[in-house]
Amino acid sequence: MTFLPVILWSDVLIWLLVVAALVLGVLSLRNPPLRAAWRRVGRSRSGMAAATVLIAFVLVGLLDSIHFRTRLETRDNGNAGQQPVAYAIEVLSLLDAVATPLRMRNEKTYSEPLATRAYAKESIEVRDGEGRVQLLRDFPRLKHGGAHLGDNDEQRAADVGQRLLAAGALACLLWGCIALGCTYSLARSEACSLSKAWRGLWRGDTDFAWSAVLITLGALLLLVLPLATLCVDYHVFGTDKVGQDVFYQVLKSIRTALVIGLVTTLVMLPLSILLGILAGYFRGWVDDVIQYLYTTLSSIPGVLLIAAAVLMMQVVIDTHPQWFATAAERADLRLLALCFILGVTSWTGLCRLLRGETLKLRELEYIQAAQAFGVSDLRIILRHILPNLMHIVIIALVMDFSSLVLAEAVLSYVGIGVDPTMISFGTMINNARMELAREPMVWWSLAAAFVFMFALVLAANLLADAVRDAFDPRMAGSA
Repeated sequence: MTFLPVILWSDVLIWLLVVAALVLGVLSLRNPPLRAAWRRVGRSRSGMAAATVLIAFVLVGLLDSIHFRTRLETRDNGNAGQQPVAYAIEVLSLLDAVATPLRMRNEKTYSEPLATRAYAKESIEVRDGEGRVQLLRDFPRLKHGGAHLGDNDEQRAADVGQRLLAAGALACLLWGCIALGCTYSLARSEACSLSKAWRGLWRGDTDFAWSAVLITLGALLLLVLPLATLCVDYHVFGTDKVGQDVFYQVLKSIRTALVIGLVTTLVMLPLSILLGILAGYFRGWVDDVIQYLYTTLSSIPGVLLIAAAVLMMQVVIDTHPQWFATAAERADLRLLALCFILGVTSWTGLCRLLRGETLKLRELEYIQAAQAFGVSDLRIILRHILPNLMHIVIIALVMDFSSLVLAEAVLSYVGIGVDPTMISFGTMINNARMELAREPMVWWSLAAAFVFMFALVLAANLLADAVRDAFDPRMAGSA
């Protein structure tokens, strides 16, 4: 084999969440109330626009969640068949394979976005007409950025403009094909003409917000295709202190944000649902114990508790290096430990909400009738209590995602987040902290991390609003 598959624990959890989402979709189709709620989400223009952006982020994260190690070349000494197969110690992903130019084309140090020369002057040796060597202070030529232009730096603007026009034309063509395909499928399903289907699509007469999806998809194509065209020969978002492409760092940070936001909820939900339902249904000493537990946990400052747990976990990792075959496995364990710690410290709010809702549901007539007929407590909880709490769980699941992404950025900024070798929005912001204080100021690393993290969090919040409006019975009733 030319590569060795590497399965990280975070990869397993991410793909399990994908499978769980597909199963949830199938179950929602079979459940009329859930199907009706998701249809209300589909009619929300802001929600579908946000979902389109989130799908783009998720696709990047999934590409970065399939890891492998490449095979090393061995010298042929006549006994090649007897030599063991060796693989590189570096763990790569499919995203790394796709973005190989971004990953491998490193410069010496800082460079501005789309620049062909370094950001700071250096001493350069030049020879005069008599062959004598002289030292000049100038901006050195980048090794990779704009290398196809040679020494003709003045052609950069024209080259960038031509690439943008070509990418924009291709984006418009692809968008037109997609829009026509949607119109054709809508015309077939509605048994109407193409012109009528086209007008209905943009007027919002359909059960699904196709207009919002198409507009967002067009904006994404106009953004992604120019970036893909330019990043082949330029550093679109510049380079950092060690010359690494900032665009590559941003792409790698997406998976870290998704893992923090999704896996943490996977840890938080079982605790919140189990303890919240138990406290609200059984009451008495069970309720007192659970209330004492989450009240005590809530009284401890969250940052201090997370910092103490992360530092203890780091000590365990440092004292057991034999557990890890690669540095990626070591960083992955710290990432999962951070997810577990965030989940353990953030379940109290949802647990309190579920406890209050269960206390209300317990007093309803059909629950008391089931108890009077001798139905077991477990069956009542599974058949009557839990289904009526799912709207709260889904709303909390979507709304907590953005707060967890921001929490990772804050924790990595103060040094108790992910492993320093793992790229994330928090580590990018932390590294850019000192860059803002230098002269001239290096602003593009912070700006790139902020823009992409802002887009991810904004899309998650807009989708959370749409889900809340669709699943909350009071909001659905008023609508």
